[in-house]
Amino acid sequence: MNLNDKTIWITGASSGIGEAIAKEFSKLNITLILSARRKEELERVKKECASNKNIHIYPLDLEQNDKAETWVADVLKLTPKVDILINNGGVGHMGNVIKMDAAVERKVMEVNFWGQVMLTKAILPHFMENNEGFICTTGSILGKFGSPGLAAYAASKHALYGYYDSLREELRETNIKIMMVTPGFINTNVTLSSYTANGEVLGKNSVAQEKGMKPQDLAKKLVKAMEKEKKSVLIGKWETFSVPFKNTAPNLFYNAMNFLTQRARKKD
Repeated sequence: MNLNDKTIWITGASSGIGEAIAKEFSKLNITLILSARRKEELERVKKECASNKNIHIYPLDLEQNDKAETWVADVLKLTPKVDILINNGGVGHMGNVIKMDAAVERKVMEVNFWGQVMLTKAILPHFMENNEGFICTTGSILGKFGSPGLAAYAASKHALYGYYDSLREELRETNIKIMMVTPGFINTNVTLSSYTANGEVLGKNSVAQEKGMKPQDLAKKLVKAMEKEKKSVLIGKWETFSVPFKNTAPNLFYNAMNFLTQRARKKD
C-alpha cells in the first residue's frame, strides 16, 4: 500500500507510541488527524511533526465511546475522507484482582476495548461506502498471555485479537483491511501513568518499559508493516520470543514467568 496522499486518523496521539507514529507519518505526503484527551499535548505533537500543514487535532476521550458516531461525523468535516484508522489509545493499571476496584477494571475495558471497537463500528460505514479502508489496532504482548497485577489490561488486549480477527474474516470480500500490532516492551510512560487498585495514578515506571524499544523504532517498523498490508506484526526486543515460547511450552513458560516475577519483587 502506498501511504502517500492518504488521510490517517490516530488515537492516543498525544504521547508514547501514538506520538511516535504521528511524527513518523508526518515525514510523508499525507493528512493526519490526531486524537487524544489532552488538547495541549496534541498541539505540541502537531508542532513537533516534520510538516504540520496537513495535520488536524481532534480531542476525544475513548471512555466516552458512545459518542463515536459524532466523532466520525466531526472528523469528516475536517477532511472529506479517512483512509486509515489507527486505534492506539489506551490506559494501563497495576494491582492484584482481589484488591482492584471494579470501577478501574471497567474503565480499562471501556478505553482499551470498547473505545477502539465503537470507533471502528462508527467509521466502517464510511469505509464501506468508499469500498476501501485500513484499520490498524494496537494490541499488546499481554494480549497473548496474562501477567500478575495486569489482569484487566491483559483481558482488554486479549479481547481485541478475538474481535479484530473475526472482523477481518467478515470483511474478507471487501477492500477493507485489518492489521493487529503487538508491541512488546516499548519505552513509554504507559506504566508511569497507569492506575493503581483504587484509581490513583501509579507514578512509577517499570524496568521492562525503561529498557524497552524506543517508540520511534516501533513507528518505523509499523510504517513498513502497513506498506506491506500485513495482517499481524509483533514488534519489540527479546520479549517477543515469549509468544512462541508460551505457545509451544506453556507450563515451562509460566514457571519462567513466576521466577522472573519473584526476582523482580525481591529487587523492589
